[in-house]
Amino acid sequence: MMDLQDKIYVAGHQGLVGSAILRRLQEEGYGNIVFKSHRELDLTRQSEVEAFFLAERPRYVFLGAGLVGGILANTTYPAEFFYSNLAVALNVVHSSYLAGVKKLLFLGSSCIYPREAPQPIPEEALLTSPLEPTNEAYALAKIAGLKMCSHYNRQYGTDFLSVMPTNLYGPNDHYHPEKSHVLPALLRKFHEAKETGASEVLLWGSGSPLREFLYVDDLAEAVVFLMENFSAPDLGETINIGTGEEISIRDLAERVRRVVGFEGKISWDSTKPDGMPRKLLDVHRILSLGWSPKVSLSEGLERTYRDFKARWEAGTIVP
Repeated sequence: MMDLQDKIYVAGHQGLVGSAILRRLQEEGYGNIVFKSHRELDLTRQSEVEAFFLAERPRYVFLGAGLVGGILANTTYPAEFFYSNLAVALNVVHSSYLAGVKKLLFLGSSCIYPREAPQPIPEEALLTSPLEPTNEAYALAKIAGLKMCSHYNRQYGTDFLSVMPTNLYGPNDHYHPEKSHVLPALLRKFHEAKETGASEVLLWGSGSPLREFLYVDDLAEAVVFLMENFSAPDLGETINIGTGEEISIRDLAERVRRVVGFEGKISWDSTKPDGMPRKLLDVHRILSLGWSPKVSLSEGLERTYRDFKARWEAGTIVP
């Protein structure tokens, strides 16, 4: 059980996931939280990371830092996705071991599962068949991080947890039209089309893939719940976190269009890749532990669009 005064390091506190975890910890009364911006601490630099950990000696670590993006970003910058995410995992996990961290939580991704995994996807599907080619580099880096935690637990007796969340969305995303995930990218595309008076929005693929979406504050509640109440042996090598509900990208686009208020036409460029045809996590294990998601997709979309508009008007979203 974490004490409210234990030193906690949140890696990636300015991003979608890390900022949600930071909010959750603060809401629960944790008052000794350490965080550093990328300018202050480059997690891909081993010497910097080791020096930070040995100086700060955090007791708990939430590893939510990493380079993320959708199909276009993953297929355009595979080397960057592989190097950055692998380096961060190697450095933070190993430095946590060197500094005697009591417990670490590594955030993976549902992208680690095979393209043709059984649906809903159980944790046991990991490495049972080939990965989805469009995000293979990112997936391999995340798999390496997961396996690193598992092997350190086995050899060194560490307590490093790994969780595999589904597609995340919510406040503090970067909403980049090319580099972000599908939902924030849709919000921006429709908003820009509405603002410019465009008659049509052209979207990638066929719209047929099925996806699951989890509001990021629900994820934050889940990971803090796991860190407070469970250890690695309780969870196994990893545990899925999701809603257990899915929606087609075509239906998602319609819902985003309505939230934004865009009245034009939606067209689909079927020459572009769809990615995995279906990706729904089997979440019965985490539900059985006592956690469940609270924010519906409808409510989450409304909240996220409010965040987008506030940041758009403040000029804090990258063009």
